[in-house]
Formats: sequence, structure tokens, C-alpha cells
Amino acid sequence: MESKCLHGCAHLKAPFLPIPQVKPGKNLCFITITTPFPQLHCRHRPPQPILSLSLAPRAANEGISHFEADPALINEDLKPTTPSQRTFTGWEMASLWVGLVVGVPTYYLAGSLVELGMAWWQGIATVVVANLILLFPLVLTGHPGTRYGIPFPVVARSAFGIRGAHFPTLLRALVACGWFGIETWIGGQSIFALLPESAKPASLSGNIPWLGTSVLEFGCFVAFWIAQMSVIWKGMDGVRDLEKYSAPILILCTLLLLCWAYSKAGGFGRMLSASSSLTAPEFWRLFFPSLTANISFWATVALNIPDFTRYAKKQADQVLGQVGLPIFMGAFTLVGLAVTSSTEVIFGHVITNPIQLLSRIGGTLPVILSIIGICLATFTTNLAANVVAPANAVVNLSPSRFSFRAGALLTAVLGILFQPWRLLQSSKSFIYTWLVGYSALLGPIGGIILVDYYVLRRTVLNVDALYSINPSGPYWYFEGYNPAALGALIAGILPMIPGFLHKVGLLKSISRELMIAYDNAWLISFFSAGLVYWCLSRLVGLYFSLTEVPVDEDLKDKKKRSSFCYTLSEITGKWKFQLADSPQQQRKSHF
Repeated sequence: MESKCLHGCAHLKAPFLPIPQVKPGKNLCFITITTPFPQLHCRHRPPQPILSLSLAPRAANEGISHFEADPALINEDLKPTTPSQRTFTGWEMASLWVGLVVGVPTYYLAGSLVELGMAWWQGIATVVVANLILLFPLVLTGHPGTRYGIPFPVVARSAFGIRGAHFPTLLRALVACGWFGIETWIGGQSIFALLPESAKPASLSGNIPWLGTSVLEFGCFVAFWIAQMSVIWKGMDGVRDLEKYSAPILILCTLLLLCWAYSKAGGFGRMLSASSSLTAPEFWRLFFPSLTANISFWATVALNIPDFTRYAKKQADQVLGQVGLPIFMGAFTLVGLAVTSSTEVIFGHVITNPIQLLSRIGGTLPVILSIIGICLATFTTNLAANVVAPANAVVNLSPSRFSFRAGALLTAVLGILFQPWRLLQSSKSFIYTWLVGYSALLGPIGGIILVDYYVLRRTVLNVDALYSINPSGPYWYFEGYNPAALGALIAGILPMIPGFLHKVGLLKSISRELMIAYDNAWLISFFSAGLVYWCLSRLVGLYFSLTEVPVDEDLKDKKKRSSFCYTLSEITGKWKFQLADSPQQQRKSHF
């Protein structure tokens, strides 16, 4: 007897699983999964479900209740967030950026641009333009985090493969470790600078050549490092609470500093009347590497922003929260430049370092407020921007062995080994060596992930397969590595290496073209790697579309069926089907 149950056929072509075209008909439904590599689907395997997937309507925040994850790929820190965990509103996402932006490195970056010869308005314009450019990849990369509730290491599995995702996550983690060291050193410096002179004996304050700093400064650095670990040990909840409640305090501290500078200097006339010391050709030679440096300043967080947007209630919340970045960066840059320019009137010379400035204000109460403000600002920036990503990267290496705490501890230890006091020796080393240098690593990763998610997959991810090591899964590629993504990553990084070696003094001279490429490292590597990835994906057959295959009743015979075909009765309880009336409803019904 012919029933009216679902009957259809879908030919799902990896690396992603598009929405099956389910049609009413007879009593069978076949799902044929064809891998991108012909040699994988010519072998016959036992007719059992390769994955426990759900094709029923599924909310983005429903979690992973419809699949059996491999323990080697998942733990509490990596699994999709549940509805109860999605608590970030638009204000809380914006508060995250307040905590990130208000800090010594942002103040120092603004002062560095003026120190290099820009006028105040040129410095602000450079910062705002850079962050407006960065806003686009920031929002786009945050989309899968909110939609599927997955962190950055899991998002990276889609493009780079289940095992290949270790490469982008570890590169991001390496940069974060360096930044963690820099922020911790700044926090330690604030403690050292605000100590009374009686607590700074010459025997402890003298520089030790092999260490690169003094014993007392290094001790303050370690003390601040330990203080941060007390918050890190509470996990992501501790980071979230700190960001949420610190934002108003940081805004208040910033306004107090601005009011003090205005009253002491009698206004900001000197800043407003100052002009650039650069000629037009000199300005443009400085503008593009400075633009790249400002983009790369937050390109780190833009890459792993799914680690935070996965906690957003909805897409509107994460988008509204991200819009705060260029606004807050522009506003705080203006404060930094205004206060810096006022120091020439107040003290007779320009003080670009905010820690040195606060140590000159004097008075017990200002000193206490300064220590609280700088420490809080450094805490909020460091924990959110430089702990979450590397901690998750370590967890991704072996979820069954590592936790968020273990990853954060390893990050903190590596931050010491970076010797951040050497990276902050001058404005040029900070901007051209550190900021521009690591942008060449992060730009290609961002371009590849966005091309994979938006161009190749049309924002459709198979969350179940992202946690599976089954060789027939859509993200397994070649032994868990996607050669197209890795090839594009290498293609994006290689042209930037000569420019970096030239900046650090290992190459005496390079061609003008290579130097221009390095000065624009993030932009060029971002777009070039994305384009190369798209081309390689087309060439090796990693980009497929949905095609329908006619149903053959004779395929009931297992001997005539391929190893990737299963009858509905064989996978009852593993797959769920719902008849959709339109292609739009079919796409919505996938998740």
C-alpha cells in the first residue's frame, strides 16, 4: 500500500550540506552524501548513519541536542551555547567595546600618530577610518557565532577542516599571547610609576641588561600578572561580569581626566591650532602603514569575535554592539590627543605616556584613582581581547584534556616569554614591527573564513559535522585538513615576510612593491587570501551546489546502494524531516 509519508531524494555534496529538496511521494527517502573527493565514495561501507543529524526546524540557539559529538572535539567550552547562556544584549556588547577601547594602548596609539608628525585631526581621522573598515569583517565574522552559538575555533573548522582549524586558532593565540604580555606590562608599569620614591631604591630600580628591565619593574609586572589570574580563574563568567560593570567606571575616569586637562591648560587651543609637521608626500607614506596598524589593532578581536557573539540574544544585539567600536575609538582617541596636547602647556613638554602623566599629577587621592582606573582599564582590555581566544585555541587542541582555565594559564605564561618591555621601546617598533607585522598573519585568516562562510556556504553550516571526525563528514577534506584554505593562508602570508624582515633589520633592502605590500599588510593579505581560497576551492572541486537525483525503488537492495545511501527506516531517530512549502522555508528548516 502506498502511504503519504515523505518521499524524496537529496544529493548532498560536501564540503557543506545544503538543504535537501524534500518532496511528497512514496514511502522511502534516500539521502546520498557525495564527498568532494571521488576516491572516498567508491568503497562500500555498512549501511549505518554516519552522523546523527537533524534536518528539522532548529533554532540557532538550540545547542547540540541532535547529534552525538566526538569527545575529541567538544567540551563545555566549545559546544554551542544554550538559550540560557545567551544573555548579551546590545548594551552589553557595547560595554565589551568600552572595556576594550578605554585603555593605555589606545591612548598610546593616538599619541604615537601625533609623535610621528600628524596633526590631531589627521590622527583621529586615521583611527576612525580604520575602525569603520574593520567594522564590516567584525559584524560579518560575528554572524555565525550568534546564529549557531559556536566559538571561533569551531567556526574555523568549516574552512580549514576539523584538524586544519588548529593553524588559524594557534596563530590568533600567538598574537594574543604577545598582547597579553604587553597589557600586563602596562599594568605593572602603572603600579611602578605610582609607587612613592621611597619604595624605589636604586639597587632594585636599575636596569639589568640581560633582563631588559629592572627587578622592581619586573616584580610589579608579575604582581599585576597574578592579580589578573584571579579573574581568569573564574572563567568566561568572570570576564563577562568585569566588562559589564567596569564600563561606566571607565567612562567616568576618562571624563575626569579630560576635565582636569582642560582646566589646567585653560582649554585645548594648543591642540586645535597645531598643524602637521609632514609634507603631503610624507603624510601619505605614513598614512597607509598607520591605517594598517589601526586596523590590526582590533583585527585580533574581529577574528575571534564569535567567542563573544555566541552569547548574544540575537543578531541585532551583536550588530548594535559592534557599531560602538568606531564611535568609542574615535572618542577615546580625541581624549588622548586632547590630554596629550595639554601636557605641553601644563608641564612644559609633551607627555605621551598616560602612566607618566598620572604620576606627575600628584596627591594621594589622584594617585589612588589613577591606579584603580589604569588597572581596571588594563584588566578589561586584556582579559576580553587576549585571554578568551588563546584559551579556546588550547581547548580546541584537545577538549578532553584542556579546559578554559588551563588555556588561559598557558596564555599568561607565554605572555611573559614575549618580553613585552622590548616591544614598547619606541613608537616605530610598536606600530611598524608589532601591529603591522601580525596583521599579515590575521588578515588571510579573516578573508578565508568570510569567503567560506558567505560565498561558498551562503551562511549555512552543518553544526553536527563540525564536531565529528567521521571521514565522510563534510569538513574532513584530506585527513581533516583543507588544502585550499591552507594554500590560501600561505599565499596571503608569504608576500609580507620580506617587508617584516626589513623592518626588524634582517634584510637591508627590498623592492618598493614588497614594501608597499607590507605597509598595507592586512588589506592586501585579507583580499588576496580570500580570492586565492575561492579559486582553489573551485579548482579542486570544493564548491558544490545542490542537485536532485531520481529515486530508484531498486535501491532497496543494499548491494545496489552506495555506502552513503540509507533508507528512512535504517536511520529512524537519527534524521528528522519536515515538508517545506518553499525554498525559503526549506532553508529556515535546516537550523
